[in-house]
Amino acid sequence: MKKILFILIILIPLLFPSGSILAQKTPEAVTKAFAAKFPKVTKVDFDKEGNGEYEAEFKENGVGMSANFSATGDWVETESEISVDKLPATVVAAIKKAHPKSKIVGAARIETASKGVLYEADLKRGILKAEVLYDENGNFIK
Repeated sequence: MKKILFILIILIPLLFPSGSILAQKTPEAVTKAFAAKFPKVTKVDFDKEGNGEYEAEFKENGVGMSANFSATGDWVETESEISVDKLPATVVAAIKKAHPKSKIVGAARIETASKGVLYEADLKRGILKAEVLYDENGNFIK
């Protein structure tokens, strides 16, 4: 029994590659693109997303951030945590109009390569939670 348990302890990381020696390495193009875009950041964690992009999670100037890159190193977007009071008035007004009984409990600013700047808001209404996305002009995206 002890031998079987020992074998399982050895095999489990190999069968489930996340965090194991078989985990897929972040492409050099991605790490170089990240270093060029965020040269002052020294601590970063990369994960491969389901859509094939690589997401880097890090802090810059004490702000929690994430940046996505294609496998070839093309920058896709950067998301930065912001306080709710930093949401543009146009976004807050649009959210209040569309979700009058919800409270905004979190926010992020998302700079994208394809859509410009977007704002994400975490909403709460009782036990219900939702995440919405608006552009700078208060137009609903998702």
